[in-house]
Amino acid sequence: MAQAAGRAGFPRAARLLSPGDFARVFAVRRSAASGPLVLYACPAVSAAQPARLGLSVSSRIGNAVVRNRWKRRLREAFRQVRARAALPAGNDFVIVVRSGAVPAGATGARQVEEMICDLAARVVARPGYAAAAAATRQGTAPQPTAEPPRRRR
Repeated sequence: MAQAAGRAGFPRAARLLSPGDFARVFAVRRSAASGPLVLYACPAVSAAQPARLGLSVSSRIGNAVVRNRWKRRLREAFRQVRARAALPAGNDFVIVVRSGAVPAGATGARQVEEMICDLAARVVARPGYAAAAAATRQGTAPQPTAEPPRRRR
């Protein structure tokens, strides 16, 4: 499948794929929120590994069209931010969409890119994140539970 000229792909190496990867990021419990986005971060096992992204867009956000629009917007913003090397390498990120309409147009795309950069910088700069990075890379980080606790409705 050929990609359009000028568009960077989103290779498997840039994505969080397994439920274990998501659970590991959530288990570290480092997050920041801004507007409709919550960004969770976790140091990757290897510090040399480029930043990876996982997305979580609940059905509460809207129908499939709206959810897929959010995912496309977030993937493209991540590609742009990653190409500028604005994200710290050696980290895994999960972005959870809380609510709201998808920002439209070029200004909306820039807003999402700025939110991702800002949230990532805030999480990584927090006290204790360096200790979590060291623990993850030494294998002493908190392990995710077998099954996450369920929320009551």
